[in-house]
Amino acid sequence: MSQSPKANFKALLPLLVFIILYLGGSLLNADFYSIPAIVCFLVAAAVAFWQSGFMPLGERFEAYAKGAGGKDIMLMTLIFILAGAFGKIAKASGAIDATVNMGLSILPGNLLVAGVFIIACFISVSIGTSVGTIAALAPLAADIASKSTIEAPLVLSAIIGGAMFGDNLSMISDTTIAASRTQGAKMRDKFKMNFKIVLPAAVATIVLYSVFQHGDTYLQVPESVDYVKVFPYLAILGLALSGLNVFAVLSLGIVIASVVGLLTGDLTIVTILQAANTGISGMGELIIICMIIGGMVELIRINGGIQYLLDFTVKRLNSKKSAEFGIAALVSLVNICTANNTIAIVIAGPLAKEIAQKFEISPARSASLLDTFSCFTQGAIPYGAQILTAVSLVGIAGVGPFDIMKSLYYPYLMVIASICYIVFVTDKKTVATA
Repeated sequence: MSQSPKANFKALLPLLVFIILYLGGSLLNADFYSIPAIVCFLVAAAVAFWQSGFMPLGERFEAYAKGAGGKDIMLMTLIFILAGAFGKIAKASGAIDATVNMGLSILPGNLLVAGVFIIACFISVSIGTSVGTIAALAPLAADIASKSTIEAPLVLSAIIGGAMFGDNLSMISDTTIAASRTQGAKMRDKFKMNFKIVLPAAVATIVLYSVFQHGDTYLQVPESVDYVKVFPYLAILGLALSGLNVFAVLSLGIVIASVVGLLTGDLTIVTILQAANTGISGMGELIIICMIIGGMVELIRINGGIQYLLDFTVKRLNSKKSAEFGIAALVSLVNICTANNTIAIVIAGPLAKEIAQKFEISPARSASLLDTFSCFTQGAIPYGAQILTAVSLVGIAGVGPFDIMKSLYYPYLMVIASICYIVFVTDKKTVATA
């Protein structure tokens, strides 16, 4: 990075414009998904161009392209592409259904809600998307509610909590990729640190759901489980934890999922290609948004906005732990405004990295803080895609976001565990990068 320019508060105007357009428009429409984020970011980027009038127009475009096409942005893009292809191929091969059946086949009725949480954890870690996990399991909540005395909001909260567990930990999750790349951390190191933070929260959640479940269910247990179809998920998790390069992990995952689909007869060469295309296309908007943000943030940096934020923040931070709380607060605040944890990490990431370097916070730890606190915020806000998706898919009269939030134990316990980790566990700085 070139020498930092003079701090300039006015250079933050593009971010303010985005917040007004996106947050303000969403509140006015009472719908956080009625306003297209990509258009709001384009308008904000145009404001950054206008503020950079001291540079010739050609130089402005070059600076924007430098930010949009930076190494971390391009690496994230390639990982998103591979992750999208793997996710859709594995799903098309029947891996999600097989995983659900596997869980239902071993769960006793009196521990069903806790079991649903565990199933959601495993699926979300495997497929790397919380919304996808919720979409796959939400109908199960309606089924349980109709065949038992267990209330649907309790089951939905277990599904959402498990979905956020995997969103935070999965090697192919958007948030893991963004957090690791923006901080220069190895994904394996980030996973190990994150796991230490959230495991106590997950265990406590299982206990709570076991205690507060009232009534048994009468769900039909699957007669057989095709364990072969679960193998791609287990393989990609094992490969990632072995320390293999993330591109190799995802590439091998695509091959394994494709071979399993061919062997079981669920896929053909044509349907594999179609599934891969669907998965890659599904990442398109996220990739474009990351590039727009990358270019905009570069112009904001040149104009002195990043330096202003850094100076403003650092003056109020006097220790490594206060810096860690600063990173947590930063990404949480951005997430509240954007209602998207991946975008929040991409926006907050560069500043978080500057803070981490100044206070000698390890890349894995700063990446973990970004991911954990963004996932807590995303999972707990009533206007987040996760809760809204669960409510819309179940479609039970009288069940709304706040009904689910009453028993949404995991995100609340996760943030408590994260705060305790900052306070009681000292960071051991490492220099390993992805």
